[in-house]
Amino acid sequence: MVYGIETTHSKPPPVVLFGYDSSPFTNKVRLVLRIKKLPFSYVAVPSMMPRPLLLKTFGVSYRKIPILAIGREIYCDTSLIIEALEHYFPSSSSSSSSSSSSYGYGTIYPPVSIFSSSPSSPTSTWDYRPLARGFASFWTDKPLFRTTTGLIPHTVWESAFGTDRTQLIGHRLDPEKLKLKVPQNLGTFDLHLSLLEPIFSGKSGSGCGWVFPTCGPSLADISLYYQIKWGADIAAGKGIYNLTGSGTPDTDTDIMKPVWNEERYPGLWRWFHAFEEYIGGLPDLEVVVREGDEAWNEDLREKELWEEERMLVPAAVGPHGSLDKERGLVAGAMVSVVPDDTGRDNPMVGRLVAIGVEEVVIEPEKEGEVNVRVHFPRLGFVVKVVEGEKAKF
Repeated sequence: MVYGIETTHSKPPPVVLFGYDSSPFTNKVRLVLRIKKLPFSYVAVPSMMPRPLLLKTFGVSYRKIPILAIGREIYCDTSLIIEALEHYFPSSSSSSSSSSSSYGYGTIYPPVSIFSSSPSSPTSTWDYRPLARGFASFWTDKPLFRTTTGLIPHTVWESAFGTDRTQLIGHRLDPEKLKLKVPQNLGTFDLHLSLLEPIFSGKSGSGCGWVFPTCGPSLADISLYYQIKWGADIAAGKGIYNLTGSGTPDTDTDIMKPVWNEERYPGLWRWFHAFEEYIGGLPDLEVVVREGDEAWNEDLREKELWEEERMLVPAAVGPHGSLDKERGLVAGAMVSVVPDDTGRDNPMVGRLVAIGVEEVVIEPEKEGEVNVRVHFPRLGFVVKVVEGEKAKF
């Protein structure tokens, strides 16, 4: 299975991350970028709609955060963002050529060491990547995330943020009812930790001390860490000032302590702090863009759109053309792309440029200041031809 290619550019395209500080998914991508040792610019956007910067600059109406630009290619949803970063910025160990490896990128898919007598000399060729992606997409990013959001202080839902998320979710959020559900959600969080603890029990935190028996933390470790970290912080009220757009002050009430502690979960606790120590030892290459500074915008304008053969992140198999054609999903068709869970009232509409088994690429219907293409994963999204449009066969 082919997962990555070297970039053909002598200089890597600029990477720009759009998010807000209390967004758990923004911080997940930040962790990936740090492990990959990849320089990037960080542009803060509001936690709530509207986000005029994204609409004005790129014509992007999709409302979820984060969004990542690699040159003039715009990536939505952390699952695809992460795979694009790993593919277009391969680690030095995953490629023999020098055009990208000279930059010394890290990887979120380090080799396993379970079949080697020395963790520094892995010999296994076991490809755990599909399991790591599934662990993230179907556990930490969904049921675990739903649990941690249930620990958010009720004052958050009384602010304008609560109104905004009502539109996102599609039904009214009752602050008092959500407050009464916190003990139940804390119990569910305890259940998740109980299911996870056996992975780390009896491990020293070195060598094979990660979620998978790898030589370093993988996507699975990143995905678990960011959720536990965010859940503990948000339950205490840390970051809610940023989350609500200054709508309610931060607090520091550790309601998780009865559940999340070293005595109850020694393996997880040891792993959690080993991961923090690992991250702390890596260079921080993030450049925070000051409000009004648009140098990042100029950098993107100078880049060319990618040629067709490298537009899609490689998958195990090619697109299923006949199935897509039956639905009118062919190049040139006007399509809408929406998440299959929340945020369905903010579709991204555009002309279909490319479609693969895992990814879809469109040119936005509403042009922004920078001519871009927008990439979405197909997993977790609904792609369909806009009613009344005739596909160009």
